[in-house]
Amino acid sequence: MSTTLKIASWNINSIRARTEIVEKFLTEQSPDILCLQETKVCDGDFPETLFRRLGYDRIIICGQRMHHGVAIISRVPMREDERFDWQANGEARHVGVRLDCGIRLENVYVPAGGDIPDRAQNPKFGQKLDFIERMTRWSEQCGAPTVLVGDFNVAPLECDVWSHKQLLNVVSHTPVEVEALARLQQSNGWIDLGRHFVPAPERLFTWWSYRSPDWTRNDRGRRLDHMWATPDVAALATAHDVFKPCRSWTRPSDHVPLMTEFSI
Repeated sequence: MSTTLKIASWNINSIRARTEIVEKFLTEQSPDILCLQETKVCDGDFPETLFRRLGYDRIIICGQRMHHGVAIISRVPMREDERFDWQANGEARHVGVRLDCGIRLENVYVPAGGDIPDRAQNPKFGQKLDFIERMTRWSEQCGAPTVLVGDFNVAPLECDVWSHKQLLNVVSHTPVEVEALARLQQSNGWIDLGRHFVPAPERLFTWWSYRSPDWTRNDRGRRLDHMWATPDVAALATAHDVFKPCRSWTRPSDHVPLMTEFSI
């Protein structure tokens, strides 16, 4: 007998600043698990009461004051949590768990990489590439059925950005980042669930800059947030949604949530 498992992911850009819209999303969409990135809060100040009130009483946090931070919120059992330092400097950018169904769930926040796409001129760009390379080395040894979600901060396809030509030299869509992400994907045969359900060349965005005065009018977005799965788990996926309307909610994140439904 199969059961449905709904996994959502959202770069919330400060959980304490956006508790109202997180509650709205959980109430309306009712995922079983919510993976958060950029929580921007140390573990002791994480708003656990909100989630427990809504029935999400399994909470695993990898927090950091003011910057970064990831968390997995669940109403189904989780165990064996891990935290990999793919940034190699102690930043809180990963947390992973095992679910009772045997699936590993890895939640990651890849560094943005600064503004200049040159390792020599911009150390942050080099750190981003090194982060993805460390993920790739891990991925090569990842033998378990796994779902990998989070803000990858890379829009890999031409149709993943509003203008391939204008963003070709902009961090998040440069050829060197796209090639690094492709090596990560190939290292374990990861299935990109977003493009599995919404094939290219259809536009599919998850992020719109705060700098745009009317993001709905020009729709200058990028697909920076992703859900990947090993082929065995991807075969169980039955639906995938990107919740674009959340970008218009009160005090929104610049990212929107995405969710995949699995038949386990």
